[in-house]
Amino acid sequence: MSFLALFRKELRSYFVSPLFYVVAAVFSCLCGFFFYTRLIFFVEYGFGVNILGNFWLAFLAGAPYSISMVLLLVMPLLTMRLLAEEKKLGTIELLLTYPLRDRTILAAKYTACASILLVLLAGTLVYPAYLSVLQPLPWAPLLSGYLGLLFLGLSFIACGLFISALTENQVVAAIATLGILLLCFVLTWNEAATSPPVLRVLAQMSMFDHFETLARGVIDARDILYFVFFISFFNFLTLRALESRTWRGR
Repeated sequence: MSFLALFRKELRSYFVSPLFYVVAAVFSCLCGFFFYTRLIFFVEYGFGVNILGNFWLAFLAGAPYSISMVLLLVMPLLTMRLLAEEKKLGTIELLLTYPLRDRTILAAKYTACASILLVLLAGTLVYPAYLSVLQPLPWAPLLSGYLGLLFLGLSFIACGLFISALTENQVVAAIATLGILLLCFVLTWNEAATSPPVLRVLAQMSMFDHFETLARGVIDARDILYFVFFISFFNFLTLRALESRTWRGR
């Protein structure tokens, strides 16, 4: 089995599973509801401000009614099965006997889930397409915001894949992933809970703060490097988790 064969197998397993269609339906419905309600709010009460500019920031990053928050809720459901299901069914032993390197297994599973992420995000492009018919849009901030959403989703997958490698219980994997991601997301939301020096340190670790900069239309190398480091770190941990089975003789 090659990378391509394993990637196709993983991708097919998503599309034949009812879970994918339920997650996609929930994601689309919530994003559509937030788009409608946010747009109505800005049209009714957004006098004197840059409605489109503020609308996209609120729609992409505004808590709790935004695409980023919906992504945070649904991605653990897509990553929980990646390795936990293999361990539960016992097929991880068969998979590890194939002439595949651990990093190839990781890459195939990660890429398959990333493809599903692209499908979900592509479905939300109908909103800017709809508004562009009514009024010219500021495309640069919008593209920067979607770049942030992509990095956000890829980070969620890296974390979820690692947690899935630690357990054979998919529910445990989903809940633990959600807990870790939520903590990384809201580190700086309560400014009164800590001192300004500590808050500045937490801001460098906060996933939301780095994403918000991109959602504002500012592409800063420090934000890109943060997400690259986050993804690389959790993929590194996943590889170590896969290799630990060899060390333990299992």
